[in-house]
Amino acid sequence: MDIIEVQGLTKDYGHGRGVFDVSFVVKKGEVFGFLGPNGAGKSTTIRHIMGFSKPQKGATKVYGLESFSNYDKIMGKVGYLPGEIALPEGLTGVEFLKMMADLRGGNKPELKEYLLEKFDLDPRLETKSMSLGDKRKLAIVAAFMNDPDVLILDEPTSGLDPVMQQKFIEFIKEEKKKGKTILLSSHIFNEVEQTCDRISIIKDGFIVSTFETNAIKHNENKQYEVYFKTLESLKKFVQSLPKVKIDKGNVKKAGIKSVKEKDLKVTIALKDKDVNEFIDSISKFDIASFKQVQFTLEDYFMQFYKEDKNFGGMLWKKK
Repeated sequence: MDIIEVQGLTKDYGHGRGVFDVSFVVKKGEVFGFLGPNGAGKSTTIRHIMGFSKPQKGATKVYGLESFSNYDKIMGKVGYLPGEIALPEGLTGVEFLKMMADLRGGNKPELKEYLLEKFDLDPRLETKSMSLGDKRKLAIVAAFMNDPDVLILDEPTSGLDPVMQQKFIEFIKEEKKKGKTILLSSHIFNEVEQTCDRISIIKDGFIVSTFETNAIKHNENKQYEVYFKTLESLKKFVQSLPKVKIDKGNVKKAGIKSVKEKDLKVTIALKDKDVNEFIDSISKFDIASFKQVQFTLEDYFMQFYKEDKNFGGMLWKKK
């Protein structure tokens, strides 16, 4: 069952800003990652899902309800954490949480206390005197304290220190085990990779890839670090590789990611199907050792953001 639906969403603010024909769904019980840098269109998409903005084209739905005309119903059904925290002045954290509980039809006191303790937050502080991190913690407590089945989180750990970021990741894993449906927008690879079942990458307002997180571990693009016994052997190996054309008519050695002569190390990118032939090839040189480098979400993400579009896709061997 699709809990959150984004269908051809377009909102063009001009000068290339906005979101364009964005489509994805978040299924019941899954954690869905929405990954991209600041300004890529994540928050714009989420504001439309929450019903705060009306699409120029396309539609967004939560629980089958069209967002813009049902924003009040949606606010009552989901836990929402905005990317930018703007808390009212003149209130303590306790008063703010009470205000949010009244708006959302109550909270679960035991859960609220658990969250305050977990994230080490003193709610007696006035919001105007809170640090950015404490304001983020307060917003997290407000989003989760009534134990909603659906959570829409925009850059949830922005402003938190590394210890609190990890605590938040652990908490999301707890919520995931309960069967919660979560849309998590972030630019933090570790956060997304540890928690999400599926991921969409957004660039300049367009979805450029949607995939299952586990697919990263089984990606056909591999990287190996090869250590040579001598600099002469390293140079002979590099010279043995064919040249390939890359952007703007330049050429480079096929498959070479980096060469560090000081360390006698060459990093090679190749396809999974070419590994055996690669091993046979390097055995002809004076090799000290070689090892596979784990392919990560960041590696995959950077394929869409690096100028070198051939990353991970160049064959090291001669054609």
